[in-house]
Amino acid sequence: MNIAVAGMLDEREDGLRLIKEQIEKSGHKTILIDFSIGTGGIKTRLKADVTCEEVATAGGMSMDKIRETLSKEREKATSAMAGGLAKKVLELYKTGELKGIIAVGGMTGTFITLTAMKTLPFGLPKLLISSVTAMPAYAGRLAEYFSLRDITVMHSVVDTVGLNPLVRSLMINGAGAICGMVEKYEAPGKDKKPSIAITEFGFCDKGAQYVRSLLEQSYNFVSFHATGLGDRAVEDLVGQGLFEGFVDMVPANLGEYILGGNRASRPDRLEAACKQGIPYILSPCGFDMISCGPIERKDKADPLWVSRKLAERKLLVQDSIRVQARTNADEMQIIARAVAEKLNKHRNKKLVKFVIPTRGFSSLSVEGGALYDPDTDKVFVNELREKLDPEIRVIEVDTHINTTEFARAIAEALAESFKLQAETR
Repeated sequence: MNIAVAGMLDEREDGLRLIKEQIEKSGHKTILIDFSIGTGGIKTRLKADVTCEEVATAGGMSMDKIRETLSKEREKATSAMAGGLAKKVLELYKTGELKGIIAVGGMTGTFITLTAMKTLPFGLPKLLISSVTAMPAYAGRLAEYFSLRDITVMHSVVDTVGLNPLVRSLMINGAGAICGMVEKYEAPGKDKKPSIAITEFGFCDKGAQYVRSLLEQSYNFVSFHATGLGDRAVEDLVGQGLFEGFVDMVPANLGEYILGGNRASRPDRLEAACKQGIPYILSPCGFDMISCGPIERKDKADPLWVSRKLAERKLLVQDSIRVQARTNADEMQIIARAVAEKLNKHRNKKLVKFVIPTRGFSSLSVEGGALYDPDTDKVFVNELREKLDPEIRVIEVDTHINTTEFARAIAEALAESFKLQAETR
């Protein structure tokens, strides 16, 4: 099996050579990819199968231009190398030549590598040996990669230059790890039971549990925590075609994106299932709130309260970090229009069902809940009905979201969509 070994030869030749040798001793072939950018300043002896010149060209620049650009526009140069590496590994994968990839990098090498690994599909073994992934300062940026791909990281603790006893141990362990992953690799396959993605979070956890309990004998459910990162992951994986259906209990991160909440998704939220043309069942859970912490609870004259217009809103203050503010009627209209615009682009609109619990979109907006406001909920429902294509069913259920009655409505909607899909094939 072919395993790509990637790194900057002019900085980490000794370690990359050891990894290559160890993998080949295990009976696998290696594809050595060099993405040196010239900072190491060392002439290498190890011959790459894919040279840094080839990587640079794939990224739209020559190596001379890369080196020329480094001093003034470093990010432009490294982005070109990252894009080139991504193209090269994806080409290898598509031709069937790539069964796994291992890379070694410092700060620059880590971000170049992650860009490439992000292009590879879920399940394909990806291992990164890096000394920077545990740095808190880069947690947010790194999350853009780790939230979407199953990238395995071996935190090296020490820098991976040279070949001292600690680095040697890391390289041998890394080679063994990628070999084991490749040898045991099994691509996500199709089960007799369709795979269904489901989003959920704490304010509809019982409802989601009821849905899974009702349907687990007929479907394989894969849950995603709808806190922003999970939403990006589900859109990405649904877009890869890994699911036959999508129960989007908590699509609210689109609203958070529009209004500026802490759980904001990307602007492509709600689009993957529409592009794939699969059964898509939604509820309005989370549209009844905006996550807006941290704020100062003791002093309501704090500028954050004023700037976010929270002083007059209903709030649930869980702690100084987690604060949920009730959405108002204008915001609900804005969200409903955005949702309708997305869903109206579904390839087969009859497969879309929007199931609404009229007695509470979440545990917070039920009667007696901190964000209870049924009139504002109706504004969302009315605007949604008006803007949705007539082929998309809106199903109102006289209960709140965390009930078995609502779960049954979700189950029936999903079954109906699968039936319609079968009839139209």
